[in-house]
Amino acid sequence: MGEPARPHLVVLTGAGISAESGIQTFRATDGLWADHPVEEVATPGGWRRDPGRVLRFYNQRRDQVRRARPNAAHKALAALEKQGFRVSIITQNIDDLHERAGSRHVLHLHGEILKARSTVDRRMHYPLPRGGIELGDLCDKGSQLRPDVVWFGEEVPHFGEACEIVGEADLLLVVGTSLAVMPAASLLHHAPFDTPCVLVDPEAEALAPPGVTRLSQAAGKGVPALVRHWRREGRLWLPATLLAS
Repeated sequence: MGEPARPHLVVLTGAGISAESGIQTFRATDGLWADHPVEEVATPGGWRRDPGRVLRFYNQRRDQVRRARPNAAHKALAALEKQGFRVSIITQNIDDLHERAGSRHVLHLHGEILKARSTVDRRMHYPLPRGGIELGDLCDKGSQLRPDVVWFGEEVPHFGEACEIVGEADLLLVVGTSLAVMPAASLLHHAPFDTPCVLVDPEAEALAPPGVTRLSQAAGKGVPALVRHWRREGRLWLPATLLAS
């Protein structure tokens, strides 16, 4: 007989985990987003009206991402995977902090800012190890390159794959998200019946829907605390000493 299947931890991360690394969220009252209406820099209409403005904005954000460093929450999840746990991360974030921390199974629902893509063929991606995207930068089909991010009003191409991953979860960990952005927030409904789910967020008491266990701590504190318990015990469980009911 083969070895029993390893329990599968599926992690859904949002802007809160990256904010602890210094990356501004679009709801923040300061930083890059404050001076740029979302409609002008994060919608197809804004791109059509002024692609140069959109490119300049994302070039600034790209610089911010490159300066940021993975925090304790990113590192803890990567360490759990290195110990042999099966960890899948579904992130709403467009940065690469999970990958830089060492996580190998990361699905970006909303794209990746360190990539460009064609405006005529979304399958054509180009890594951006340095620099940004300028007007006149073309894909291999001769079309202007754009940021490889999902804007408001656009289809989320990896949502079906994310649903399949959540459907295999033995435990679902939600970190740093208000559970307000659709369709990502609906992913919880695709978990198997009675799959435990815990939300780690400073506002968890107010944000967690019924049936979700709450850990009202910042990601950089709450996630490492959970991971320490799981690594010590060699299994996924929800320690009552850490969690509110």
